Amino acid sequence: MKPSRAAKRRHLPTSPFKPPLPAPPVKEFELGDQVTHDKHGLGRVLEVEGQAVLVDFGTVKARIIAPYAKLFKL
Repeated sequence: MKPSRAAKRRHLPTSPFKPPLPAPPVKEFELGDQVTHDKHGLGRVLEVEGQAVLVDFGTVKARIIAPYAKLFKL
């Protein structure tokens, strides 16, 4: 038997608890965008593939997977 995924609970208006925060918007990058990363520094987007981007940081090329927590567009 496969374990089922946890169902998303709905917030009831009469609940004494605050509703859950909405998900943050997904960052979108384009080919050639200049970006910065907390660990690797300044880089340029070489390839965009679905849920990942390939970035050239000069000394290293890194594939960063969504949600791109440490990657910021300049």
